[in-house]
This record gives sequence, C-alpha cells and structure tokens, in this order.
Amino acid sequence: MTQKTGCQNECMGGGCSGETGKQMTESFKASDLIITPATTFKEKPDPTGLVFGTVFTDNMLTIEWSLASGWEKPYIKPLENLSLHPASSALHYAIEPRGQTEENLVSLLWLNEYTLFEGMKAYRGVDGKIRLFRPALNMDRMARSARRTTLPSFDQNELLECIRKLVEVEQEWVPYSTSASLYIRPTLIGTEPSLGVKKPTKALLYVILSPVGPYFASGSFNPISLWADPKYVRAWKGGTGDCKVGGNYGSALYAQQEALEFGCQQVLWLYGEDHQITEVGTMNLFLYWINEDGENELATPPLDGIILPGVTRQSILDLARNWGEFKVSERYITMSDLTAALEENRVKEMFGAGTACVVCPISKILYKGKHLHVPTMENGPELTTRFLNKLSDIQYGREDSDWAVLVS
Repeated sequence: MTQKTGCQNECMGGGCSGETGKQMTESFKASDLIITPATTFKEKPDPTGLVFGTVFTDNMLTIEWSLASGWEKPYIKPLENLSLHPASSALHYAIEPRGQTEENLVSLLWLNEYTLFEGMKAYRGVDGKIRLFRPALNMDRMARSARRTTLPSFDQNELLECIRKLVEVEQEWVPYSTSASLYIRPTLIGTEPSLGVKKPTKALLYVILSPVGPYFASGSFNPISLWADPKYVRAWKGGTGDCKVGGNYGSALYAQQEALEFGCQQVLWLYGEDHQITEVGTMNLFLYWINEDGENELATPPLDGIILPGVTRQSILDLARNWGEFKVSERYITMSDLTAALEENRVKEMFGAGTACVVCPISKILYKGKHLHVPTMENGPELTTRFLNKLSDIQYGREDSDWAVLVS
C-alpha cells in the first residue's frame, strides 16, 4: 500500500505547491522478502552450555524506513555489523540515564525514544516441529511501543511472516532440546543523522536470533533473592513503563549492580510513597496468597501505565482464569501488604514471569535492612511449577494449543 506524502520543501507562509509529493510505502510486505543467506556457517553450540544472548545465528532480517520513501523491501542476509552515522538518534537518546530517582526521570522521558525491541522465542517440539508462542501479542506490543516513541508503524502480520521466514531459514539453530530455545530479538531504532530531539525521518527494523538456555546462571528453576529499595524506580506514571523501549532497561542497570552488592540477584521495583510492588528485574510479578478476605488469590499488579504487558503474564492470567480454582486479580500490592501477609503465614508462592525465564520462584527479599523469607519453595512450589509445566508443554508441542504457531 502506498500513500502520497506531504511536501518535503518546508514551504513558507504562502502555501504549499505540493510539487514534490512522493509515493511512500506504508508497510513492507513479506511477499517482497529478498533472501540472500550466508554461504559460510558457524558451528552450532551445545545447548547445555548456552549463555543468554552471547551466540548468534548466521543470518538476520533488516528493513529500512525513511519519511521520504516509507518502508523498503525486507532482506534476509548474513549477520553483519550495523553501519550508523555517529549522530544517529538511537545512539544518543535511549539508555543514558542510570540509577535515577523518580524526580529526575520525569525530565528525561525523551531519552527513551528511538530504540525499542521485542523478545520472543522459537521452540523445537518433541515432534520435531518448530513453534512460536503467541507471537501476535509481541507484534501488538511492538506496534504500541513504536507509536509511543514516534517510530514508524508497520503491518504486524507482515513482520510476523518475515520473522517466520527468518526462523525457517535458520531452523537448524533452534536447539534440539526441551530446555533450550531460539531467542528472537526484533529491534526498531531511529537512524536520523541529527542531534536534534525530534521525530526521526529514518529508521531501521532488524531481527537477530540467538540460541539460549536458562536465563539465570543459577538454573532455570532455582529461587532468586530480591533487593527492594524505593530510592530507585523502573517506571513512572506518564512515562514508557508499559512499552518495551531501551531506556527502561539501560536505566535499571545501576540499581541492578547495587542489588548484587547486597548479595541479591534481582531488583524488586517499588513505586510511590506506599511502596507498591511493580516488577521483578525485567519480569512481571505474581503473588499467590490468602488475601485480606481469606480467599486464595493469584495477584499481579494492574496495567496502569508503569507495568509492561508481558506475554507470559497474560498467558498465566488466561490459564488461571480458565482453571477457575482460585481468585485471579490485577490489583495493587504494597510492601506493607506483603510483610503483613508473611508475618501471618498467608503467603504461599511468589514468582516472576517473562519470556526469557518463563517463571522464576522468589525466596528472599531484602527490604529496609531486613531479610524477608518467602516460602515459595516450601509450598512446592505447586502453582509456579504447574504454570511452568503447562506453558512448556504448549511451547514444546506436548500439548496442542492455538497459542502455538507452527514455523515448520
């Protein structure tokens, strides 16, 4: 589909002649995909020794965009370094803020712009078939992130088909293992060669692939410890916490380092004067407990603008609601709520959830100088394990589901 762009002459008050209107492609098409794959191939790694995000496949997908011409044709080509102008907007306005307080972050909102990404996986099933897990949700979220950061829109189905083709080309890189997968990283960056803070006139969408094992070095299902300190925030109202943009992650590194210094593996992000619990590191958070009304409840913070709408998060909510065995709530939970519940032995399990780790049990929280023990492992963890098994069964083809999209 094409549309006529406005005049690029920056005409003055006398009006626009429109003489330089151009045809702009609104979205690329998977049918236009040009495939020139690598002719030399790297050795495939042992799935048991993979370190997250350090090994990459032989090929990548690239699609260029400009305000003047719209989207160019998509290419699958050998993996290569990007060539960017040193003033490219993505290099300057994405991950600079580190360890900021909420007050400082508000004035640095624009630093989140020009870099966004997604995280999804391809799984080799027990039947040998390769599947994606609910990829349309990733495409929806990526499109929302693009709108929020003034990067160009695209047809989500066309991008998904391009990604499917890339995985098909690289299918031998999908590990022959039910404890490993092929991580898919779609990325959209502004490449405007200008230091001005403005909507970019050039952008690049690319997708790279990386075979991965367990996300955490401690293993795929060992409990983690958290450091909770309200002096740092991950996101704030009116910001971009509900988008998957580079600045959300770059600004978290400083606090993560401090957590490690305190002997904790991840940050428990708090928000507001009442210390609302929001996310765990880069994961959504779930609490399975007996709530204030004496009900068995699975609770997770609501999507109020500071929480990332995770695909695994949505899947856990969908499963739990379908089971109908306990109350399922998207609600606010404060540290005072949690500490009171721990003191009254009402907490059953607490876990993080995300594409990289699926689910990750939580056993300890360091808060206000006190170590809080969370009895997740003492309780099985029955529910956390149930979610892990159910999602893994779908992802690896042990159970049929319309959440799984076949690649080949």
